[in-house]
Amino acid sequence: MPDLSVLIPARQEQWLSKTVEDVLAHSEGDTDVIVVLDGAWPDPPLTIDPRVTVLHHHQPIGQRAATNLAARVSTSRYVMKLDAHCSVAQGFDVALLDAAKALGPNVTQIPAQQNLHVYNQVCEQCAAVFDQAPARAACPHCQGKTFRQEVVWEPRTRPLTTNWAIDSELHFQYASNKGQVGDFPEIMSFLGACLFVDRAHFLDLGGFDESVGSWGQYAQEWACKEWLSGGRVVCNKRTTFAHFFRVGGIGFPYDIKGSDQERARVYCRDYWRKNAWPQQIYPLRWLVDKFWPVKGWTEEQRDALPRTLPDFCGRGDGAPVSSRHTRSLASSKGLVYYTDNRGDETILTTVRSQIHKACNGYPVVSATLKPLDFGANIVLNQPRGVLTMFRQILAALEALETDYAFVVEHDVIYSRQHFQFTPPRDDVYYYNTNVWHVDSRTGRAITYQAKRTSQLCANRRLLVEHYKKRVARVEAEGFSRAMGFEPGSHRRPERVDDVSSATWHATRPNIDIKHGQNLTPARWSPKEFRSQKNCQGWQESDRIPGWGKTLGCFPCFLNKVRAGQVGA
Repeated sequence: MPDLSVLIPARQEQWLSKTVEDVLAHSEGDTDVIVVLDGAWPDPPLTIDPRVTVLHHHQPIGQRAATNLAARVSTSRYVMKLDAHCSVAQGFDVALLDAAKALGPNVTQIPAQQNLHVYNQVCEQCAAVFDQAPARAACPHCQGKTFRQEVVWEPRTRPLTTNWAIDSELHFQYASNKGQVGDFPEIMSFLGACLFVDRAHFLDLGGFDESVGSWGQYAQEWACKEWLSGGRVVCNKRTTFAHFFRVGGIGFPYDIKGSDQERARVYCRDYWRKNAWPQQIYPLRWLVDKFWPVKGWTEEQRDALPRTLPDFCGRGDGAPVSSRHTRSLASSKGLVYYTDNRGDETILTTVRSQIHKACNGYPVVSATLKPLDFGANIVLNQPRGVLTMFRQILAALEALETDYAFVVEHDVIYSRQHFQFTPPRDDVYYYNTNVWHVDSRTGRAITYQAKRTSQLCANRRLLVEHYKKRVARVEAEGFSRAMGFEPGSHRRPERVDDVSSATWHATRPNIDIKHGQNLTPARWSPKEFRSQKNCQGWQESDRIPGWGKTLGCFPCFLNKVRAGQVGA
């Protein structure tokens, strides 16, 4: 597993591809990139690289939610949130990782900040060259009205910023660099474009509060969370990042109203002034005093802050985060869909259509090897194989935000009754055994009792822990058939964990389509099994109970499923 994941939330970002290429080119450690495409595919397209994971949301969820999602998907020890229009210094990751070892836990690092010179404006008529901002309506030399962008992509040498603050209105402020000592000076706040933190620590503090809104007050929120919970925020002067500022008429990718921004400012201002976060052990007054004098504060404003915490605050005792900062799961269910994007497209689209009809509106996270507009999409740029399949399932489980997860495959037609099941226990893996296999060429159908990954449902956290261990084992030792595919399905020494499994039998069967490109081969006779114990209850038929006839007419059967004439 990588040491660092660079998390890049992006929506209609012109310079996203350049940012990703920049991070990959300047990385010197074991670092990957997780891009969240928030409601739009990138133009130009992203670089294809095994170190890049892509998550796509059909509808935009906002920068806060996108960052939280990427952090949950990551398997790294550390994460670095980065805007989609930034450059980083050579070896930035090694400098941050090395510093993390020296600085200890619960420390957020901010690289020194530069401004990024992304492009020049060049007049198409007279070739006069102008800076990227402000946007020009006409050339002052020839009055030409058309300009092209000439890419520069270089950090500006000045200014170099290493200090930031929060004023009395909870607004971001630049602070003086003077008086800072050492390579890792403590700072009150930072620019929200970039931060580096331990991933588990980020999640323990609740990530970013999505109730604030899509955008705004990013750095102020995290600085308050880190400092007031007993952590620290420092600037790492040993490395830099350069940020492209949208000034002078340069457009913004989200539809942000002034009223929405002001609402976010009011929310944060009142929230932190009133010390309303249950995980804080210090009041905001403590932070202001620590960095006093602070730009944007008068003594009267500082003295008006409470010196003590309300009774409900956690005071470091591990009290849970306020319900405003976490989503209520309420025994919720979701689907983890994984595919290698191979197979007959008619089969694949029919399966997805049926899942949509049968799953009761439960959220879907799809893990694919190519972009796919199905649920929240995670793209792994990795070769087809067993390890990749396990990584896909783990990535989707990490991204899902429900109590329970159904693991669903791209070539299984699921019944509505399958998704009505709720695991009675959180420490057991459950398998639906009402499954028929059908040959896509002949329509021949068979069934027998077995536990299959495509029929798995269990507590999501239980599954996450299992697949973390499974992926680590296969990465270290390779995959063996003795390990098996199904969690909890055997007691052999090669098992991944000691969690047990149980079964349920839905009232209507699921249909596992065998089409010649399945990862595991189909078996059409009991003689093909080494042990007859593995094919108990063998039956053959020309039709599937509750669905209809398939023998000799499977293409027609698929059409009926797609049209909703059979099944759910």
